[in-house]
Amino acid sequence: MLTLIKTPEQIVTVNTNGKHFKRGSEMSDIDVLEKHSIVIENDTIKDIIPNNTIDKSNYDLTIDAKGKIVLPGLIECHTHTAFAGSRSDEFRLKLQGVHYEEIAKQGGGINATVKAVRESSLEELVKIISPRIDYFISQGITTLEIKSGYGLSFDDEIKLLQTIKHLNYNYPIDIIPTFLGAHTYPPEYNNDHQKYLEIIEDELIPYVAENKLAEFCDAFCEATAFTVDEVDSVFVKAKNAGLKLKLHTEQFNSIGGLDLALNMNAVSADHLEVIKESDIQKFGNSNTTAVLLPGVSFFLDYDYAPARKLIDNNAIVALATDYNPGSSHIAELNLIMSLAALKMGMSIEETISAVTINAAKALDINKQVGSIEIGKKADLALFNTKRCSDIVYSVGKNLNSLTIKNGKVIYKSN
Repeated sequence: MLTLIKTPEQIVTVNTNGKHFKRGSEMSDIDVLEKHSIVIENDTIKDIIPNNTIDKSNYDLTIDAKGKIVLPGLIECHTHTAFAGSRSDEFRLKLQGVHYEEIAKQGGGINATVKAVRESSLEELVKIISPRIDYFISQGITTLEIKSGYGLSFDDEIKLLQTIKHLNYNYPIDIIPTFLGAHTYPPEYNNDHQKYLEIIEDELIPYVAENKLAEFCDAFCEATAFTVDEVDSVFVKAKNAGLKLKLHTEQFNSIGGLDLALNMNAVSADHLEVIKESDIQKFGNSNTTAVLLPGVSFFLDYDYAPARKLIDNNAIVALATDYNPGSSHIAELNLIMSLAALKMGMSIEETISAVTINAAKALDINKQVGSIEIGKKADLALFNTKRCSDIVYSVGKNLNSLTIKNGKVIYKSN
């Protein structure tokens, strides 16, 4: 089947010339084409052609994109979408000045959500999570990463990953599962960390890998969570089992997690709000993507990651919402782009690179999606504007009008 995306105002290709990611200054080059249209063959980008060469009789389907711009389908590369319950009461405490880590020490935080997840069946979780996925799709998101990490027992972590697998099967977008059993220590193992580590390493990781329930293993390396040595032990087991690695690190404290992530060639190192000045240059020659989460900084009224310095030091930078019930109850990727521009010094072009090709790099799918290049999957988003700057300028406003996944329209705005 041949489909024509006809006469958009702009095609923001984020072209990489076959490199499949953008490092440092390359992020500013998003290769905007005018007076061109896109030809899709089945699920693949077949060609990008000048408008004056269009022969309408050649196409099975024509999508009129007049007055719109076309971007690669957006990639959301870091979320905790699989949760139950609400933590609005904690939000009240935050407004009163209580720090996130203090709330966690008092029994709130992650473990409050763990309780709600453990009390929910798989069917209930599917019902809870589905509207959130619909909301992401409405923004032009065609690939969505979702982590476990709110079960923190064998049965409940598996339940979360099975929920994510079910959702991936039933939704047209790609939902990438990440195992985050090393999120924090559950209450029953507060005084026996070693026992919970054994459950992660000897029970969960082998089962998850054997049953293909996750592509990545993640961990939270933090003073109130897992030490470097503990994460190292988990990561060795995960890597040997065939899982790829990601790491939450340098969020509140710098305790050595970044070096571990880089030394183990993690696909991404996420957060980096308190990265040391001397460590920024380490990303310059690394293939590990720096995933920045300005929604957390906004929501917690906390330090923003040094995006400008990372980019100026040749890093591969991506952006994500970190959507979760506690530290970033924000599911709007376009708001994240605006925050990155307003608070972290990123240009409009850099934010677009960060939620397309570099976000794809953070999920190791950048050779298939993330840019509009011939031979890649036809994952596209059409925005109701004539210039890409409006996406970042329109703070908190969703301008997406059409989401296309594998060459098929899966969302159309009213």
